[in-house]
Amino acid sequence: MNDKNILALSPDRLYTRCDPASFDFSTTAQLEPIAEAVGQGAALEAVRFGVGIRREGYNLFILGPSGLGKHTLVRAFLESRAAREPVPGDWCYVNDFDHPHKPRALSLPAGRATGFQHGMEQLVEELKSAIPACFESDEYRTRLEDIDVAFKERQEKAFKELGSEAEKQGVALLQTPGGFAFGPIKDGEVITPDDYEKLPEKEKGRIEAVVATFQERLQKIIHQIPQWRRERRRKIKELNQEISQVTVGQLLDSLREQYVEEQPVLAYLDAVKKDVIEHLDEFRRSEEPNPNPLSGGGGEEFFKRYQVNVLVDRKEAEGAPVVYEDHPMYGNLVGRVEHLSQWGALVTDFTLVKAGALHRANGGYLLLDAYRLLVQPFAWDSLKRVLRSREIRIESVGQMLGLVSTVSLEPEPIPLDVKVVLFGERQLYYLLCEYDPDFAELFKVAADFEDEIDRNAETHGLYARLVATLAQREGLLPFDRGAVARVIEHAARSADDAEKLSTHMRGLADLLREADFWGREAKGEAVTAADVQQAIDSRIRRADRLRKKINEEILRGTLMIDTDGERVGQVNGLVVIDLGNFAFGHPARISATTRVGEGELIDIEREVELSGPIHSKGVLILSSFLAQRYAREHPLSLAASLTFEQSYSEVEGDSASVGELCALLSSLAGVPVKQSLAVTGSVNQHGEVQPIGGVNEKIEGFFDICRERGLTGGQGVLIPRANVKHLMLREDVVEAARQGKFHVYAVDTVDQAVELLTGTPVGELDASGHAPEGSINALVMNRLEEFSKVRHAHGEKEEKHRRRKYGPPAR
Repeated sequence: MNDKNILALSPDRLYTRCDPASFDFSTTAQLEPIAEAVGQGAALEAVRFGVGIRREGYNLFILGPSGLGKHTLVRAFLESRAAREPVPGDWCYVNDFDHPHKPRALSLPAGRATGFQHGMEQLVEELKSAIPACFESDEYRTRLEDIDVAFKERQEKAFKELGSEAEKQGVALLQTPGGFAFGPIKDGEVITPDDYEKLPEKEKGRIEAVVATFQERLQKIIHQIPQWRRERRRKIKELNQEISQVTVGQLLDSLREQYVEEQPVLAYLDAVKKDVIEHLDEFRRSEEPNPNPLSGGGGEEFFKRYQVNVLVDRKEAEGAPVVYEDHPMYGNLVGRVEHLSQWGALVTDFTLVKAGALHRANGGYLLLDAYRLLVQPFAWDSLKRVLRSREIRIESVGQMLGLVSTVSLEPEPIPLDVKVVLFGERQLYYLLCEYDPDFAELFKVAADFEDEIDRNAETHGLYARLVATLAQREGLLPFDRGAVARVIEHAARSADDAEKLSTHMRGLADLLREADFWGREAKGEAVTAADVQQAIDSRIRRADRLRKKINEEILRGTLMIDTDGERVGQVNGLVVIDLGNFAFGHPARISATTRVGEGELIDIEREVELSGPIHSKGVLILSSFLAQRYAREHPLSLAASLTFEQSYSEVEGDSASVGELCALLSSLAGVPVKQSLAVTGSVNQHGEVQPIGGVNEKIEGFFDICRERGLTGGQGVLIPRANVKHLMLREDVVEAARQGKFHVYAVDTVDQAVELLTGTPVGELDASGHAPEGSINALVMNRLEEFSKVRHAHGEKEEKHRRRKYGPPAR
């Protein structure tokens, strides 16, 4: 095989152009906007299915890398669909008067919760004035006086009857400042103590017995007085309730009429009526500020019990809600109970219950970023629990984990009907499928957005309409046909494939905005291809400081790279550095040394833990290739070392394995490698060259160094033939190839690569395993045979030395 049989690729294969003449428009202003995303038909079909099926667990996960426009497309689709769906109801929390720590959830028709809230506020204000007024009527005062008179008469009657009976027995009932007492009387007058002492003992005994009897009866009457007072208070309370019943009922009835079809609201208003009547004194009391809010009584603090906490208000809503929660922490997702600091303590009530994104999206669609959700503590587990139970239960993290034993609010759970849409990278989706058993049950629909689409005349037309759509949406200048063609070519370059177009909408929109800027700077009426090219060049200039620095170090000789001459065991490999929004390539020296050994192939990067697993795999494949070709019948008497010279960070990937193998064969054969050529490609065990990534950046990286040093016409890059379809090289590289100053070669096997790099035929092995004299294979075999003889001779020498020292082996 001769390197003359391997011709350099023609310039037209280095860059696939888009002919502006193929478009039938002058500018994109003449094009109709495109309704759907280009190339995302399958993904949007999955979205339609996931949204349309109303079964448990059919939530959606939108897959694809960032920047494809997934969020914009899906949200636009959901908003269009949601606009045709009914508006779900409002939700609010009210006080449960029997269990204040368990607020009740009320659902009202859309837009009516705020009205109910204002109605309750107005009701309380009216009750504050109406209730005291009803207790100032003449009827109330008369009936209250009757109760007081009856109580007084009953008490006086009891004492009077007791006093009359006592007088008949010669004893008077006396009322003193200290209470009641009995004293003996004579002729209707109470006798003095001296006169009492003069009485006969028998009379004194009789009087004492009578006093004792009536004293006992007096005690019974005194003990009955508190009961009579309680009865009085009960009658007053019944009177108060009777008097206020009409007033409260009339005010509540006007509110009830507005919610006659809402049974939960009516039940709540019944509870309000009962509680108001039980706490009439609070309404009659003067409106003085409560000196201690923690006591829970008096003042405005008391009337908070009748407030309505509107959780979700859909007064302005049209259709079902579409909610995107940008910060899905636990409280923002499922809601929270806030606290106030009062008098050195944290207090809360049902008015401090706040809605989460699930409340706002209830009855519609909730959009979440999967990564942001997963990095928030407790948020992912809480979302799964809510979706399984189909109800939103608000509880603090401390309650959820059982870390708090104090009494706190336990708001009534709210039924949930929501379609959750997660957005995330493909790797995240597959990891969740693998490690979270609940994930597949809750997110049964995956919509995978394409990174790229086929490039053909039809998609060129669709891409032109996409450019027109984005330009109109962003208010940009129209793009002429040349500008559209250049945008399409750049989309192919962004896809790293001349036969594909990138669907990265963020990158496309940014390019259009920047091209519009340069078009306006040039005072043009439309964006031209030159404006698009200036936007591309400016973007590179803003990001290529590191590339310039590395190229400068190569040109100054700090990083040693040869672009002319020949070296044994030394090859120019190519690497790519990806900085996120900018990737570039540069050459890296690969060197190999060989010597007598036992078949070891040492990867120096791996030995010092600077090699990634894929690169280590590629080096092990080289061992397999050498053994398969050169050691089918005899062991390899070889020791070899491979390294990337001047590499100070991890080396990963197998795209250098062709270059590493060429360096090994050069070292074994003693044939020098042309330093004017660089090589990239992966090799398998049979010597076939496999495609790699970043081929455009790698070619351009070596070209830049050669151009700075001066193009000689002998410089070029070897790439896998499978990568030819990916070529979208810069215009200066293509022009240099057109002038014959730089070449790109496509190879299928490592043998072709070796012949190009060394200018020496590899030589095919015949049936007996011999290669033509002077070929690479023959030279390698001769060197390996020499290694084998040296190793064998060394082994015999060691055996003789051992026999002389220790004698023959025992039999």
